[in-house]
Amino acid sequence: MKSAFLPDRGVIKVAGEDARNFLNGLITTDVDRLKPGLGRFGALLTPQGKIIVDFLITEAPGGHGGGFLIDCPKPLADGLATKLKFYKLRAKVTVDILDLGVLAAWDGQLAAQPDLAFADPRNAELGTRILIPEDLKQKLSDLIGAELVDAADYEAHRIALGVPRGGLDFTYSDAFPHETNMDRLAGVDFDKGCYVGQEVVSRMQHRGTARTRSVKVLLDDLSPEVGVSVMAGDKPVGTMGSSARGKGIALVRIDRVADALDAGQPLTAGGFTLKLADPEIVRIPAKQPIA
Repeated sequence: MKSAFLPDRGVIKVAGEDARNFLNGLITTDVDRLKPGLGRFGALLTPQGKIIVDFLITEAPGGHGGGFLIDCPKPLADGLATKLKFYKLRAKVTVDILDLGVLAAWDGQLAAQPDLAFADPRNAELGTRILIPEDLKQKLSDLIGAELVDAADYEAHRIALGVPRGGLDFTYSDAFPHETNMDRLAGVDFDKGCYVGQEVVSRMQHRGTARTRSVKVLLDDLSPEVGVSVMAGDKPVGTMGSSARGKGIALVRIDRVADALDAGQPLTAGGFTLKLADPEIVRIPAKQPIA
């Protein structure tokens, strides 16, 4: 089993008697389904339905004061906390940035179960998230029976699974949840009540109008830079995201890529040839009936 401390992650705590209802009216995931030891994937959106920040969220046990813990990109933690405070109005809610980080553990079973641990809800192969201070990373790794490795090893694992990361594989405030596969990674609860941006997300779901998607790609030995255009012949069809060890993630117009594949046109990025790990992923499904 491997573990890695992720220096790019921060933790926000939202507590108070109104915290559950407060969060449920804001974010894409159903907070009513949370409990200690269980994590969910979600996001705060703009009113136009674009991702301000995506995150993992769990409920803190009573021994840690209760409330909800948000595992989010560290550079966006201050902005997210400010945004939550803006929305709280008269709700009985507190919002604090904690001195905690995230230890990810994968490729095995934990030998012990720490308090603030939960399975990554996006993909079972991503393993477990444990919220801890950075100075405990070696001690916790020993406790759970994991070899502590560099965060780059976790990044390569994430990329190999095709799970997008904001800031690399898509741009915050410029991407819809469907474009980053949040609908396929259990990041949107379509049966819950209203939240910010919900109308746009529901419309895309029911009408099947997502034309841009994050897809896993296969590369040769060298990797294109993040942000270079993915080309089909001389036509841009998307943008390259993160890559490692012969695999990568690209944000592409699936209809244009499907046309290129049908025409036998190769895909390139930064002069490097790339292939889709699953060519059928760009085939647009039939429209779903409106519920």
